[in-house]
Amino acid sequence: MRRLARGAALVGLVLSAAAAAPAAGAERHIPLGLAPLPLAPRAGPLTLDEAERRLIERNLFVVAAKRGVDVARAQILVAGSLPPPQVTVGTAFGQVLEPASGRTVRYYSPASNVLVGLSVLVERGGKRTLRSRLADEQVGIAEAQVLDALRLQLFQLRQAFLSALLARANLEVAFANRQSLDRTEALLRRQWREGAVPEGDLLRFQASRLPFEADITAGAQAYAAGVAAVAALLGEDAAVVQAGAGQSGALNLPAPGAPPSSRPGPTNAPTTVRTVLSPVAFDLRGRFAVAPELGVGREELARAVSTRADVVAAERQVAASAANTRLAEASRLRDVTVNGTAVRSQLPQDIPDSARRVDAINQFSMSLSIPIFTAGIVEGNVTTAQAQQGQAEALSRAALLGARAEFAAAWATYEQARALLELYTSAATNRAEEAYRSTEQAYLAGGRSLVDVLDALRVLNATRLQANQARHAYLLSLAALEQVSGVSGIAPRL
Repeated sequence: MRRLARGAALVGLVLSAAAAAPAAGAERHIPLGLAPLPLAPRAGPLTLDEAERRLIERNLFVVAAKRGVDVARAQILVAGSLPPPQVTVGTAFGQVLEPASGRTVRYYSPASNVLVGLSVLVERGGKRTLRSRLADEQVGIAEAQVLDALRLQLFQLRQAFLSALLARANLEVAFANRQSLDRTEALLRRQWREGAVPEGDLLRFQASRLPFEADITAGAQAYAAGVAAVAALLGEDAAVVQAGAGQSGALNLPAPGAPPSSRPGPTNAPTTVRTVLSPVAFDLRGRFAVAPELGVGREELARAVSTRADVVAAERQVAASAANTRLAEASRLRDVTVNGTAVRSQLPQDIPDSARRVDAINQFSMSLSIPIFTAGIVEGNVTTAQAQQGQAEALSRAALLGARAEFAAAWATYEQARALLELYTSAATNRAEEAYRSTEQAYLAGGRSLVDVLDALRVLNATRLQANQARHAYLLSLAALEQVSGVSGIAPRL
């Protein structure tokens, strides 16, 4: 009878407080992923939507891809320009005469003898037009690469953000467990001092708290790592943050002169870790418990894979390779270089037996130059361009097949994640809660020990953590479907 009364009293204190851990997630009004954490004072909140907007503007890989478009557009100006003419200007400033009587050297002003030449390359076969078409294709490739970089970086951002939210959700569960366990330990300590429970129950309870503290440290570490990954994707320095870590109070040691029951000893040793969170750049927040529907069928997503940015870029590379082949084939028509020269010389001519004195000589000449023996070079370039076109076609096909394979794997992951989420958010969690309640009732009847109740609490806590993992897997599978299909709007809005 005394045992039953002690059990009833203990359950009224211990279990009512210890049960607050599983009940915390159900009774709190703050959605999972939005509860405040002990962070540095200037760690402002950051949602996924805001992070995506920042990524478009600040992500360094996206910025680099945009610069590639600028480079490709600048090449249009180069490709559409005519071959630049060459101007030649020369002069003579000295003359050596070798008459029979002896050599004579004379020097003159450079203006006395001037040579001006102009050389113009005349292209044949429409090479300028073909170069412009090739440059246009390169712009299309660069634009598709920007979209592909944005697709990949958005997925990495969502992946890092969801991983951080998973750590945050687990951390919220761990904090709720800690608050419940703190209340339970305080009540047990009071009952022990009053002689209602043996010291062994208090010691066993304190020993059982350590795994819950490990959950806090693991969650804090994972959350800090997730925030750092998000900061890097947003082009920010994760190491430059507001100093000062979040703190969570630990049990205080009794002061000197305290009553014997509260002096230092096994039951009075701290049972919680003091430092909880390292400094972070910002506080990631999102409604982690949401489970949005996909809203689109498998066949529609499978058809959309062919319009994915990297697949489109590979197709445009094929078009660019074909344009390059046509440009190489146009080289079979040899270009002609037209040379024009004008020379005016005012140097003394010393022409003997001349009826009239000659003060200057003006000469005008024109020539054409055509390269010869170029057949081997041209055919080699054509063969190279054709081979490169074949490579581009093979890579384009490989890109499409690879994208469809990624979609098939992502769809399988989505189906499994959805089934697992339904299991953990309904039947599995309910069974763990029912097992905890039945163990509580058995303890009330004297048929179970406190250790059994704590084991049931640990199972329930593990089930809740696994449910968080299932939520994370489902949300990530939606983000992966958007990434592999290229269809926007599938990734979860948190």
